[in-house]
Amino acid sequence: MHIEQHILDKVNEWLTPTFDVDTQNQIKEMMTTSPKNLEESFYKNLEFGTGGMRGIMGVGTNRINKYTLGKNTQGISDYLKKSFPGEALKVVIAYDCRHNSDTLGKVVADVFSANGIKVYLFSEMRPTPELSFALKHLNCHAGIVLTASHNPPEYNGYKVYWQDGGQLVPPQDEEIIQVIEDLKYSEIKFEANNSLIEYIDTEIDNAFVDSTIANASFNTSANAKANLKIVYTSLHGTSIKSVPSVLAKAGYTDVNIVPEQAEPNGDFPTVVSPNPEEPEALTMALALAEKLHADIVFGTDPDSDRLGVAVRDNNNKMILLNGNQTMVVMTNYLLEQWKKANRLNGKQFIGSTIVSTPMMLELASAYGVECKVGLTGFKWIAKFIKDFPELQFIGGGEESFGFMVGDAVRDKDAVGAILLMCEIAAQAKENKSSVHQYLQQMYVDFGFYKEYLISITKKGIEGANEIKQMMIDMRDNPVAEINGQRVIMVEDYLNSTAKNLLSGETENLTIPKSDVLIYYLEDGSKICARPSGTEPKIKFYFSVNTAIENLEEIPAAEAYLDQKITTIISEMQLN
Repeated sequence: MHIEQHILDKVNEWLTPTFDVDTQNQIKEMMTTSPKNLEESFYKNLEFGTGGMRGIMGVGTNRINKYTLGKNTQGISDYLKKSFPGEALKVVIAYDCRHNSDTLGKVVADVFSANGIKVYLFSEMRPTPELSFALKHLNCHAGIVLTASHNPPEYNGYKVYWQDGGQLVPPQDEEIIQVIEDLKYSEIKFEANNSLIEYIDTEIDNAFVDSTIANASFNTSANAKANLKIVYTSLHGTSIKSVPSVLAKAGYTDVNIVPEQAEPNGDFPTVVSPNPEEPEALTMALALAEKLHADIVFGTDPDSDRLGVAVRDNNNKMILLNGNQTMVVMTNYLLEQWKKANRLNGKQFIGSTIVSTPMMLELASAYGVECKVGLTGFKWIAKFIKDFPELQFIGGGEESFGFMVGDAVRDKDAVGAILLMCEIAAQAKENKSSVHQYLQQMYVDFGFYKEYLISITKKGIEGANEIKQMMIDMRDNPVAEINGQRVIMVEDYLNSTAKNLLSGETENLTIPKSDVLIYYLEDGSKICARPSGTEPKIKFYFSVNTAIENLEEIPAAEAYLDQKITTIISEMQLN
C-alpha cells in the first residue's frame, strides 16, 4: 500500500537512536508485516480531547507510549517553570488498573523529577477523583492521572489537572499543547532524580475518605443506613480502593461486592466494556441484587469517575437509571438539603453541560439558584467554580454518568456520588418511599423529561473522515422540520452562532468553540450532534418533554415520549 511521505518522515525519525532498540524493532516489524497498522500508528499526533489524551498503546505518534507521554510531560515541565517562576514546583501523579499504567506513571514521574520538579506518586492505583483531591490537599501546581476511563483494554490515557484541581482548560491547554508540539523527542529528560519522587498512599486516602463523607452525608439515621441493602461492583477498576472504605466509615453496613469483578484487572474479563453507561456492564451486579433482594446497585468505570445506578421500580423490579436521571435526583436532593438548612441566598449555582437534560434549568429556577451550562466534559463545570469564586457550587453533572458533590474534588466523582445516592435511597426507604418514586414525583413537579443517546462508531482514518463529513452535511443543510415540528433554533458551537430560523436573527454564543450542533424544535425537543472527544464515535443526544399533573399520568406520558424519540430517530435516518 502507498504511505504518504509525511507519515514516512515520522517513521524514519522513530528509527533514529533517540528511540530505544525495542521501539525501532517493532516499527521495522510493522513495515514488513502490517503497513496499514504502521499508517494508523503515525498518521497524526495524539490529541487532547474532552477527557485528556487517550489512545491505543503501542509505538508511534498516534499511540500511547513512553515517548508520547514523555513529550507531554517535558512540555508541561517547561510550561510550569514559565508559569510559576521562582516557585518550588510540585506535581502529583496517579494511575488506574490498565496495562502499563504503573510503568507509564513512573516514566511521567521520572521526567518531572529530571526537570527538578517535586513529585508525589501514588504507590498503587487510585481513583481519578482522589488525584483531583490530592492535588489541592498537597498544594501542587499540577496533577496527572494515567487512565483511559472506560475505553477498551488496548487503550490508555493521560489527563492533566491544574492548580485548582480541575482539568486543563483554556488558555493553558492550547499554550501547553503548543509547547509540546514545538519539542523534539530528543529534548525529553528521562533520567529520574529519585530524591524528588515521594510515594504517597494511606495518609491521602484517609483525608479523601473523610472529605467525601463530610461533603456527601446528610443526617441519615444509623437505622436507615443499616437497612439499605447495597450491591456494588468496581468492574475490575480502581474504585475498590475507596468506595468500600467510604461506605463503611459512613455507617453503611450491608454492602455486597460482586466478587468476580472486585479484583483490578486491565483486561476487564467479565464485561464487554467496563462502562457503566452500557447496561451489559451491570449484568452480574443485577443478578446479585436479585439474589439478595438488594435495594440499590452501583457500578463504576475503571478510574472511578462515572457511576451506573439501578433501583427498584414500583413493581419491585430492578431498573437502570440513565445519567440524566441520576443527575437530577442528586441535584434536587442537594437543593432540598441546602434549602432546609437555610443555605440558599441566591449566591449558589449548579452545573451541567449543553448535551445534558434541560431539566437542570427547571430545578435551578425552582430553587432560585443559577444553572451554569458548559461544553461536554467535567473540566468546564470545574472551571465555573474557579471563574465565579463569589458563588457557592452545590453540585452538578453531565449525562455521561458523572456527578460532583461540592468542590473538594474538581472532576466527576463516583465515590462521592455513590455515598450521596445511598443517603437519598436510605432516607427514602425509611420514609416508605424509594429513589424511583422520588424521581417520578420530580416529573410531576418540574416536567417529565426523557433523554436518549445514540453513538455511532467509525474507526480509523476513514471513520474520522466520515464523522467530519456528517457534521459538515448537518451544518450546510440544516433540517427545517422533524416529527412535524419546526426547527426554531440552531446552535453551532464551532462557529459560535445561534440562529433563529423563524426570525432569521443570529446571535453569538459565548461558550468556547467546539464541534457541536444543537437543533431546538418548537415543542421543546432538543437534538444535539457531536463527535466524541475521546473515542472514534459521533454521538446524537435527544431530549423530549411533556407536562403531567399527577403520578397516574406517567405511563401514558412515557409511552408518548418514547414514540416521539423513535420517530425523530427514524426521520433523521439514524436507526
